[in-house]
Amino acid sequence: MTNQKEIKNVGVVIFSLENPRYALELSCVERVISSVEIIPLPKAPDKVLGIINYHGDIIPVINIRKMFRLPEKGLSTEDQFIIAKTEKRLVALVVDFVEGFYELEDVSYEKTKELYPFAEYISSISVLEDEIIIINDLEKFLSLSDHNFLDKSIKANK
Repeated sequence: MTNQKEIKNVGVVIFSLENPRYALELSCVERVISSVEIIPLPKAPDKVLGIINYHGDIIPVINIRKMFRLPEKGLSTEDQFIIAKTEKRLVALVVDFVEGFYELEDVSYEKTKELYPFAEYISSISVLEDEIIIINDLEKFLSLSDHNFLDKSIKANK
């Protein structure tokens, strides 16, 4: 057990999928764009909807609804894409809408990992305006095999 807890203020982008409010740390968010046409990738993992051209870069589009076990819905012109950077690549995350950019206070990462050890995508849970905000760990969204598949597929589509 850790004696010291990692507690800090964190800049986040808050977005919605259905009702829950989710967040990503600002340090990994490049920009938010309107939804665009997605080109399907044959044999892609379930969580990969396809690819898009983002300023000349081919980037995968991730279906986080499937990852969070939320009801599926078709892509709408009202949806937004969060362009975010993992250690290996840029990705586009499909969200219902981006609420805004906030500074969350007293975010405890260690406490969350102790309370929810099997919640692999969650890095922390915070509260804003009396509502729970689930802060996600972008690096956990794609596995090594997902990255390997995407490397091969994107190279083949260039």
